[in-house]
Order: sequence, then structure tokens, then C-alpha cells
Amino acid sequence: MKMFVSERRNKIMEHLYEKKRLTVKGLALEIGVSEATLRTDLNKMEEEGMLIRTHGGAILNDGTESDTSFSAREKKNKQEKIQIAKEGFKFIEEKQCILLDASSTALELARYLKNQAIRLTVVTSGLNTALELKENPDLTVILIGGVVTNRSSSIEGTLGLNILDYVNVDIMFTSGNGFSVENGLTDFNLYEVSLKKQLVKKAGKIIAMVDASKIDKSSSAVFAAPEEISTLITDKSVSQEFSEGLKQKNIELIASKLPSEASL
Repeated sequence: MKMFVSERRNKIMEHLYEKKRLTVKGLALEIGVSEATLRTDLNKMEEEGMLIRTHGGAILNDGTESDTSFSAREKKNKQEKIQIAKEGFKFIEEKQCILLDASSTALELARYLKNQAIRLTVVTSGLNTALELKENPDLTVILIGGVVTNRSSSIEGTLGLNILDYVNVDIMFTSGNGFSVENGLTDFNLYEVSLKKQLVKKAGKIIAMVDASKIDKSSSAVFAAPEEISTLITDKSVSQEFSEGLKQKNIELIASKLPSEASL
């Protein structure tokens, strides 16, 4: 059976998490693809910061923690994510039901929300997100059930999706490994993508919270197409061409600068 790009890349990352390194020859035999195809995947994944190419193979970025791990992603562009989260909060109204995915940007929104006097129902697939939100007694927190892995803070799989049959989600706040006008929101983890696709279908409105490092980039698999996204919140101005592309797709753009940049 032919393997999709996203499936191959997830196999690659699973192998690297387990063994820390791989050879093109060995992995090509293991997963049943050509060495040429695997080299193309590895080169693209290196461009996306997912691994480091070596002679004849690849290794994780620093040998201990991949840049794709949650703890690494959480630390990256933290101030930008905090600012994006504050902008996202402006879309939330009292007594709404919102959905937060397991992204590090959604976690910053949860941290902001827990200190606000607002009554909400919050559904989330993020373990850390749920733990943050439980501190606020005005928030009803629903954690989607599923599989917990040792390298992620998210729920994987669609086992607990039926909980969404009992709530009406007004807004989903989500992020990804990349956002482009052509593809929308993309990510590299096939299992998270599978869940996010289902979450997107359950929400009345999709707000993408994406820091500038991910703008105009695409990863392995699409989980929210451009026509499904109503608003993009980012932290820097975008090109005129990109802005025009968003308008054509009817996506509202909010480019919120950091306080220090706004005063310049």
C-alpha cells in the first residue's frame, strides 16, 4: 500500500524519537519506500526544523529534544504567542463555549483566561491547557479523551470526540506548524492532524493563532483549509501579496505587534 507523505514523516519522527538517529538505507527498507523518496522527505523536514541531516541519514536536532517536542515549541517565540493570545481573547464573549487545541499558543490563551472574570465552557485536547484552566472556578473545562503519548502534551486519536455531540462550540482557537494562503493550517503529526480535522468540523468559527515564524509555510498535512478559517492572528505585518491572498479567501487578518514594537 502506498504511504502518504504525512505517514512517512510520522514514521521518520517515531524512528528518531526511539533511536535518536537513522540511516536512509535502513529506514527505506524498514518502511518500504525508495531511498530517493526518503532523502526528499528528510531534506524538506530539515528545512522545517524537524531534524538535522547527516551523511547518509538524520538525527534529532540536539540529540535529546527535538524542536518539534512540546517543551521546545512552548519556549519558542513566547512573547509573541502571549501577545497573540491577548488578541484572541478579544473575540471571546461571556457564556460562550470555546475550543482550544493542544498548541503552545492556545496554552498561552489558557494562561491568560485563567486570570479573567468570565464564565465560559472550554473544551480542549491539551493536557497542560486543561490544568491551567482548572484554576479558574468560572470556567467549565472539558478535556477530550484519547491516547496520551510520552512526547506530547496533547490527546491523540478520536476516541473521545463524541463529547462534542453534547456541546455547541462557538469558536475554535488553533495553531499549526505552518500557515499559507494556499493550504491553510498544516502540521506534521499525523495523529494530531486527524484529531484537529474533526475538531474543526465541530466549531462554528475557526481562529488561527500563528506567530510570524510559521507564516507562509506549509507542513506535511492540512487540518484546516483556508475556506474553514475566519480569522488569522499573527504578531507581525505580512506582505501585501499575502494580505491580498487572505482577502480573496475571506480571512480577516489581525497583525498585533509586541508593545515594544508598537511604540517605535
